[in-house]
Amino acid sequence: MWRAERRLALIYDDEYLEHEQHPTHPERRERLSYTLDRLREEGVLEVEGVDLVEPEPADREDIELVHDPDHVELIRRMSEQGGGVIDADTAVTERTYEQALLAAGGSILAVELVVKGEYDVAFAMVRPPGHHAGRAKAAGFCYFNNAAIATEYAIQELDVERVAILDWDAHHGDGTQEIFYDRDDVLYVSIHQDGRTLYPGTGFPHEVGEGDGEGYTVNIPVPPGSGDETYRRAFREIIDPVVREYDPDLILISAGQDCHFTDPITNLAVTARGYEWMMRRAVELAEDVDALGPVAVLEGGYSVEDGLPYTNMAVICGLAGLPTDLKEPAGVPDENPEGPKRVKEVARQLSEYWESLRRRA
Repeated sequence: MWRAERRLALIYDDEYLEHEQHPTHPERRERLSYTLDRLREEGVLEVEGVDLVEPEPADREDIELVHDPDHVELIRRMSEQGGGVIDADTAVTERTYEQALLAAGGSILAVELVVKGEYDVAFAMVRPPGHHAGRAKAAGFCYFNNAAIATEYAIQELDVERVAILDWDAHHGDGTQEIFYDRDDVLYVSIHQDGRTLYPGTGFPHEVGEGDGEGYTVNIPVPPGSGDETYRRAFREIIDPVVREYDPDLILISAGQDCHFTDPITNLAVTARGYEWMMRRAVELAEDVDALGPVAVLEGGYSVEDGLPYTNMAVICGLAGLPTDLKEPAGVPDENPEGPKRVKEVARQLSEYWESLRRRA
């Protein structure tokens, strides 16, 4: 039997399968149920050192660490009254509030287990996702910002001083950016499909933060068709040097698996192998800067059969240090050659704020 190189907590509850806006919505239960099927078939859940851990719902006070109380009350009241519509993509049902509390609670638990030393790494396999939720806004399938709540909990309740959030969801995490935009104790790094071609239309290199937070928001928009080589280049030329220079105490990953080339609502070309490489690189980075984690929190990923089960498994195996046999569906596309060029341009733009990038310019 395999043995994990690093003790991994997989945060999961069957209740995460019950969140449903409508059966054909992209953010549906099969996102996790098919992943669990794949993990069981591959024997990952039988590996020594990999544990499924059940979460508890977050307290309302935990949610209000980053969210306006009126926003929290709105979601609670809408749920209590049977539901309603936030926007064209985001509806509230009678159970949304309690399910969103459980997703936030799972994310908090993942951070807590790692910071307290009970596990080396963790992956919160939660639904609904969160990185589009701002201080007073639900949007883009998101109600409460799981990654931001977990980050602020680590700072306020677990005495973590500096957190680096790496968001590799195909969509820019506009909610997370907004929440920490004027802070220097949180570094927010997002690599995502160019906002001129994908929701939410934000996340450009000039968005660098303000006040005390100026320079601590790092956006790396890449063109449609960008794939493994572009993402490797982004790690090597921007993410690695910036995170090393920042020297965080904890690394948290907003793990959106919708960069896979089969994803139906994005236009990128990352493979499951590419995801495995990114996570292994993130693990090495945490070790090199002596940071806790990584702690990953599930965000997007909507190719429920061909992509997400394999990319989630790649992320899990990369975290735990397990061997993988990742089979891609046929038709891996050629990568857009403009992707690596864009990374180089962004690195030059961001060099104003980071000595490590100036040295590479």
